[in-house]
Amino acid sequence: MSEPQVKGWCPGALRPMMSGDGLVIRVRPRLARLEAAQALGLCDLAQRYGNGSLDLTSRANLQIRGVAPDDHEALMAALGGLDLLDTDPETERRRNILVTPFWQRGDRSARLARALTEALPELPELPAKVGFAVDTGAQPVLVDAPADFRFERSQGELLLRADGWALGRPVTDDSAIPALIELAEWFDAHRSPERRRMAQVLAATPLPDAWASTAPKPRAPLPQPGAHALGALLGAPFGQIGAEPLARLLHETGAPALRLTPWRLFLLEGAAMPETDEFVTDPGDPLLRADACAGAPFCPSASVETRALARALAPRVPGRLHVSGCAKGCARAAPATVTLTGRDGVFDLIRDGCAGDTPQRTGLTPSDLQSNSEWLR
Repeated sequence: MSEPQVKGWCPGALRPMMSGDGLVIRVRPRLARLEAAQALGLCDLAQRYGNGSLDLTSRANLQIRGVAPDDHEALMAALGGLDLLDTDPETERRRNILVTPFWQRGDRSARLARALTEALPELPELPAKVGFAVDTGAQPVLVDAPADFRFERSQGELLLRADGWALGRPVTDDSAIPALIELAEWFDAHRSPERRRMAQVLAATPLPDAWASTAPKPRAPLPQPGAHALGALLGAPFGQIGAEPLARLLHETGAPALRLTPWRLFLLEGAAMPETDEFVTDPGDPLLRADACAGAPFCPSASVETRALARALAPRVPGRLHVSGCAKGCARAAPATVTLTGRDGVFDLIRDGCAGDTPQRTGLTPSDLQSNSEWLR
């Protein structure tokens, strides 16, 4: 089997990516929020043109998988009708903005995210996966989410922090965007083909003292499924949201909008917690501790099926489980308690590591793994 190919960019709507089951179309909702009509429209499109599900990504985007190339134009027209399409591929590529899902109308996070969107053309040309986090609630919640430039809060101040650096620089509402442009220009001047993310650059080049004076507020606990001040938080195992059950939930709860998160949770705005078997409502559900990519046959890099095995093994792993179709580890970049990496139709087992790390056991079948629970502890 050939080595898995790392694309170096994420699929968009205008620039889709071919996978094993067709095109992958990524939709980037503004402020990670969809009006109910938009969400219902996406559910319909996922069933009409895709595989019937929506994938929730670590950047709080949604993906439609399994789209036939001949259907791409019709799907783009439909997304445009839902006001979910950018004006051009370059605008779409640059709009990697992750905003706290708990923003409220007119607050600083919402204002800053809109100002950042308008300022994107003023930034230097940055690598495709470089992104921004607007996390200015009472405590930061996006600390582990992928971003290179982070707006957070210190004690009473707005803060701009480079990812990979503990301290940031205080800014004001008026100076935030000019400061971001300045920091982006510093990053652009120090990056290289081998160092394309902020943390990689900072590992080789220290940040100037002016950018590292102030600590952000302590991080908030990781959100869990359950009732929330803004509505109902539900979990999507492996980030997969069935289009039909989601549409049913939207109709049953009357939620006016859907908010997306980077934690495989979604929020039904203004709704009470529903009774559902399709989504996770229990914070103790072991599926919340399991990550698994689409796997074979849906990804051409994968040689193994992933998600059925992850469902079977999740209750047996006391910590985090990651089942990866190949060594790229697309579903989880961070280490896991147990990582199973597909290779030539079988699995390698890695403890406290990532999908591409050196395994402790090799050549394991799903039957081997299910019959030897001690390997998972």
